[in-house]
Amino acid sequence: MQRTGFLFLAPYAVSFAIFVILPIVVSFVLSFMRFDLTAQSSAGFVGFDNYREALQDNYFWSAVKATLLFALMIVPGLLVIGLSMALGMNAMARGQAAVRALVFLPGMLNIAVTGILWQWFFNGEFGLFNFALKHFGGQGQPWLSDKAFAMPSIVLMSVWWTVGGTAIILLTALQQIPGMYFEAAALDGASTTRMFRYITLPLLKPVMSFVVVTTSIAGFQMFGQAFMLTRGGPELSTRGVAQYIYETAFNSYRMGYGAAMSWLLFALISVFGIFQIRMMRRPA
Repeated sequence: MQRTGFLFLAPYAVSFAIFVILPIVVSFVLSFMRFDLTAQSSAGFVGFDNYREALQDNYFWSAVKATLLFALMIVPGLLVIGLSMALGMNAMARGQAAVRALVFLPGMLNIAVTGILWQWFFNGEFGLFNFALKHFGGQGQPWLSDKAFAMPSIVLMSVWWTVGGTAIILLTALQQIPGMYFEAAALDGASTTRMFRYITLPLLKPVMSFVVVTTSIAGFQMFGQAFMLTRGGPELSTRGVAQYIYETAFNSYRMGYGAAMSWLLFALISVFGIFQIRMMRRPA
């Protein structure tokens, strides 16, 4: 019986080893090598030189800054808006299934379709947002060409694109809270606000911790949104680490240096994730 179980797992295990484990090992080895596709004859082991170069690279730190800014903006936005939507859907007596499907619908679009759609929304000449502003007597804004607006615009698009999944996860957690807790609190005269603070939030804390960590990981890997809307501009203010790695490895053909930056990004995500988990586990 055990042999049969391993036999059923074998196809997935083999594909996992080939397409996940092997690339990880190869990238780790490449991070210690000079591997330039335009000069393969100069390939060789260079130790930690790629890592030292990255830590002294102003473009790398600029990309880290943009990535951190994106993550710090999108995680609270997704959590607050997603929780608000989940609470609203949980309170619905009728039509919850239809609303849940509509909320999740944007997340089913791929990044190319989403980017093209929001390029039109943000267009400075005939975009939807500037049309609405001018219609109500305001002035159009350079949503994607001004450093003050570019990153918030990307965050806005990202929240619209992904908040549905967050809301569904939180809604599922809300529906698992036993109703007897709220009934007992109501008999004791607790207000809706106090029930939310002392019953709902504490019981949602493990799920909220999961949401924060997973959205942070996704935020640190921000690539498609900025690539589609701004190409990393203006003045590289929206070019994240993932995009810089892509440009280094596949445009400049410096595979070793790109692999080293990938592992530095992995370390950054790990540290940030561990910090968040510990903060969420602290007693209120």
